[in-house]
Amino acid sequence: MFSGIIEEFATVVNIVHDQDNIDFTLTCSFVDELSIDQSVAHNGVCLTVVSIKDNTYTVTAMRETLERSNLGLLKIGDKVNVERSMLMNGRLDGHIVQGHVDMTAECMAKEDAQGSTYFTFKYDYNMEMARRGYFTVDKGSVTVNGVSLTVCNPTEDTFQVAIIPYTMEHTNFCDIQVGTRVNLEFDILGKYIARLQQLQ
Repeated sequence: MFSGIIEEFATVVNIVHDQDNIDFTLTCSFVDELSIDQSVAHNGVCLTVVSIKDNTYTVTAMRETLERSNLGLLKIGDKVNVERSMLMNGRLDGHIVQGHVDMTAECMAKEDAQGSTYFTFKYDYNMEMARRGYFTVDKGSVTVNGVSLTVCNPTEDTFQVAIIPYTMEHTNFCDIQVGTRVNLEFDILGKYIARLQQLQ
């Protein structure tokens, strides 16, 4: 379980393809605090640490994860938003994030907002998926590349988020441009409500 409050970004230092899986090796400031089998969210994707060596750690992404996320597009040198799982005695500063990415979206616009930046994202709309809670609502929560954000101006298949300078500097939003693909996780509360309505 995560909160969507990114700790920092890690840097990809090696990529190894192993049949349908990809092993990503990364480095960040808290490598020496990690342990084997620990869960870490990478651009919002919960992955398990499988190896730690020489101030780097390795995680493995399987085919379904690669198909649903932007991890397969990563290259050596890329920045990845990372967050370790929540401590149960801490504050939930973002929202409940599972680390189970639902789909990707494309950045359609990036606009200056006199200090902050508005990003517009477009995702593949599907009525059946929407009935199951895969959509955004105004002032609701959404996770973009693992970052807990508030939705602005949602339409059937687009939404905006406003990024403050601190978030821009400390996450890989600094690298997002028009055409960049990002990972989305829709709010789990919306999914549960949608499911309850189906069962009535």
